[in-house]
Amino acid sequence: MSRMPQPDLADHARAYWRKPTLLSDAEKVSGPALSDEEFRRLATFLPTLCWLAQADGYITWYNQRWHDYCGTTPEQMVGWGWQSVHDPEQLSEVMHVWQRSIALDEPFEMVFPLRGADGRFRPFLTRVVPAQDEAGKVVRWFGVNTEIGDQVRAEDALRLSEAKFEVLTDAMPQMVWSALPSGDHDYFNAQWYAFTGVPIGSTDGAGWSELFHPEDREHAKSKWKHSVTTGEHYEVEYRLRHHTGAYLWTLGRAQAVRDQEGRITRWIGTCTDIDASKRAAEKSELLGRELSHRIKNIFAVIGGIVSITGRRSIELRPVMKELLDRIAALGRAHNFARPHSPESQPGDLAGTLQGLIFVLLQPYMTEQAERVRLSGEDVPIDDRGATPLSLALHELATNSAKYGALSTASGRVAISVAQQGPLVIVSWQETGGPVIESTPERVGFGTELADIAVERQLGGKMRRDWKREGLVVTIDVPASNLWRG
Repeated sequence: MSRMPQPDLADHARAYWRKPTLLSDAEKVSGPALSDEEFRRLATFLPTLCWLAQADGYITWYNQRWHDYCGTTPEQMVGWGWQSVHDPEQLSEVMHVWQRSIALDEPFEMVFPLRGADGRFRPFLTRVVPAQDEAGKVVRWFGVNTEIGDQVRAEDALRLSEAKFEVLTDAMPQMVWSALPSGDHDYFNAQWYAFTGVPIGSTDGAGWSELFHPEDREHAKSKWKHSVTTGEHYEVEYRLRHHTGAYLWTLGRAQAVRDQEGRITRWIGTCTDIDASKRAAEKSELLGRELSHRIKNIFAVIGGIVSITGRRSIELRPVMKELLDRIAALGRAHNFARPHSPESQPGDLAGTLQGLIFVLLQPYMTEQAERVRLSGEDVPIDDRGATPLSLALHELATNSAKYGALSTASGRVAISVAQQGPLVIVSWQETGGPVIESTPERVGFGTELADIAVERQLGGKMRRDWKREGLVVTIDVPASNLWRG
């Protein structure tokens, strides 16, 4: 048998004292007014505390759940006896609000604690509505008290968590923000407003992007939209408007916060002022380019001096081309080895590892003898891997020309390149040079520089084996660190 919908209790409270023989349109929809006994029977089964009061607020009846919770009897609670289960510190405020509602015939709603039979106070949400007769006069009040301890504790915990978050982020020396899963920003810390100088709350939603430099705005918004859509880490550089009106370079980062099911619940992000370091890097790049330009000019001057000398000395003419080619190759090797920015890197830098080795070792190659032999796989390489690897290989070649195989006419260097799984292995083997009696006791600056370049910048390893017949060096580097792909 299907159950009929229950009439709304508040409607019954308002209709409580109406004559059942005079039904209004609303009563025809909700059903006839309940008798006194029917109403009390219904209220007894409600899963909350409820009660009835006269027009002046004098309470005449409580359901059994009230007495079960408070540990009271009807005789103790009748009239104004309910005050005995209230917190004395809040009772006066409750009385003030309740009497105001009675005077104005307005509904009453308030949160306050009630003492249970165990002596403990727990928070309750209390709602009271007036029941009126046909003339609109209040004849009864209907009230319910709902225990909300769990909700209050959850809200207190949330407020405490938010307060800790705000204190923590305001104490951080950088801008911190958060955003909803939709990507709309809903919080910025004090550092953000101190940096931008905008009114609090003015950049919530999507208003933050208006502070970006017009040339960076679309790029930053596109990156943010991609992260919000995919859940991927957000990182982008852009120029942000300072409160002085100047645009300063800023690094923006954000990470998604997920729940146990993996759903994004929030984004937490930071904005870091990198303007000073950015401009320092630009100055360093300018200085590096200027220094490189002067070094290349030195190579050109040396080439010019050699060329003039060769024209005047007949005995030098047979070796002039070879000498000039070596000087030019050294210039190209220098251009590979020096640090580069996207603006300064040469066009042929994003090539192959064997191409790089060929350029670096070309000054030591001759037409008469195959002094340098290159073999193996030709793996791709770009500027990220070329710069540190060039430093290491250039150091090996320089030391070989000073003390090793390349310092003698009969010396040879065999270089092989192989890729084994995630690693690229470069093998350097010298033969035909001076006999190595023992491992060198002193490690020079160039050797340390080579180790740093391979191990710290490329995440690889550089091993040396000082064999009697010649030095053997093995360089292992992750392929992912040589080429961005």
